[in-house]
Amino acid sequence: MSANLPELRPARAADLPAVVALLESCGLPTGDVTEAMLASFCIAEVDGRVVGTAGVETFGTDALLRSLAVAEASRGAGLAARLVDWCEAEARRQCVATAYLLTTTAADYFRKRGYADVARDAVPAAVAGHAQFRSLCPASAKCLGRRL
Repeated sequence: MSANLPELRPARAADLPAVVALLESCGLPTGDVTEAMLASFCIAEVDGRVVGTAGVETFGTDALLRSLAVAEASRGAGLAARLVDWCEAEARRQCVATAYLLTTTAADYFRKRGYADVARDAVPAAVAGHAQFRSLCPASAKCLGRRL
């Protein structure tokens, strides 16, 4: 693959240390990131190095888009969009109708992608019960959703 276009692939258990390190470097929570749940993550690699990640956890017809992170040196080239596209395609493949997310820094980015502000108390219980909603993301995080 070209150095300008990182390879995207599903994350594997062995990617856990690199994924956690990337999330931490971007100031994102890692308290619930485990080897088992990496099956719902996508990573971007350049020369064997993880430079991007995002996850999508499904709950019936709803999903939580989470942990979107791109290494600083890889920003500005559309990698975040490719990661989100991968997650949304995976969610659609699993018959998800609506994706939700929490963010403290990227609300405008997601609004440009068609996400709209959603009151936290309007989020389906299965998604709202996730650790990201209950404790990992601050109450100040914006909640957004989008029909897929």
